[in-house]
Amino acid sequence: MKIDFRGKSIISISDLSKTEMLHILKHAEDLKKKPQPKMLSGKIMASCFFEPSTRTRLSFETAMERLGGQVMGFADGKVSSAKKGETTWDSMKIIGQYADVIAMRHSLEGAARRASEATNKPVLNGGDGANQHPTQTLLDLFTIKECQKKINGLHIAVAGDLKYGRTTHSLTQALAKFNIRLYFVAPDELQMPKYIQEELKKAGVKFSLHDKIENIVNKVDILYMTRIQAERFADQMEYDRVKNAFVLTPSMLIKAKPNMRVMHPLPRVNEITPAVDQTKHAYYFEQAENGLYTRQALLGLVLGKLK
Repeated sequence: MKIDFRGKSIISISDLSKTEMLHILKHAEDLKKKPQPKMLSGKIMASCFFEPSTRTRLSFETAMERLGGQVMGFADGKVSSAKKGETTWDSMKIIGQYADVIAMRHSLEGAARRASEATNKPVLNGGDGANQHPTQTLLDLFTIKECQKKINGLHIAVAGDLKYGRTTHSLTQALAKFNIRLYFVAPDELQMPKYIQEELKKAGVKFSLHDKIENIVNKVDILYMTRIQAERFADQMEYDRVKNAFVLTPSMLIKAKPNMRVMHPLPRVNEITPAVDQTKHAYYFEQAENGLYTRQALLGLVLGKLK
C-alpha cells in the first residue's frame, strides 16, 4: 500500500488507517533520533488558535521552526477578524493564500473540517470543541509505543472526563485499530459516549466501565489520566459535583505493574498530585515533549518532504 500524505489535511483520527498511523509514528521516531533543521526551509505555517492552547500551539510552532520553516498567525481568536464576525470559511480561504500549511484549534465541533474545505492547503486539526484532537492522539500512540515497546497486547485505562474529552475520544478510536483491552474509569455522568462504546463493540474491542482507579490500577500497562474540563460544562453545579472525582496519588500506585506508565494530555489541575511526578510511573512530561516530534513528522509528510 502506497502512503502519500502530500497536501492531505489531518482532521479526524478516524480518517487514518492503522498503517498510516504507524507510518507517521516511524517518522516521528526518526526525527527524535536525528533532527532535520533545514527540511522545511522556505515553508510557512499559519498557526490559527481561536481557542487557548499552550502545548499544542507551542509544539506546532517549535516543530515548524526546528525544521527550518517560518510561522505566522495568532494565539487568540479575539485578535482575528472572527471578532468582527468573519466566518471560519472566509478566514481560512484567505489564510491559505498566505501559508503552505495551517495548524488550527477552534471551540466549535467541525470547524477544522470546514476549514479544510475552504482552502487547498493542508489543515492540521489541533482540536475542535469536544470533537477530535488527532495530533494529540498520534503523539499519545508514539509515547505508548516508546515506553512499552509495542501497542498491540496492552491493557490501557482511560480515566477522568470521558464525555467531553476530545483527547479521549480520538485516542479510543485509534486504539480500536490495535489488539488492546480498554478500561474506562469515570463517574456515570462523564463516561465514554455511547456511540464510541458501540464502535468498540462492532470492532470487537474488549472494554469495561469502572468508577474507581484503585479497581484497575494493577491490571494496566498505561493509565491515561485526564482533567475534568470546566470549560465544557454548561452547568456549574454539574462541574462542582464531579471536579474532584479522581485524584491520583503515589499510594494508589503501590500495586501497579513495574512497567505501568501514567500519561496525561495536560494541563493537569489536581487530578495528579505533584508527588506522582517523582515515581517511576510518571511519563506525562516525556509525552508532552513527544508532541514536537510527532507534529514535525506530520508537517514533513503533508508538505511532501517526507515519504
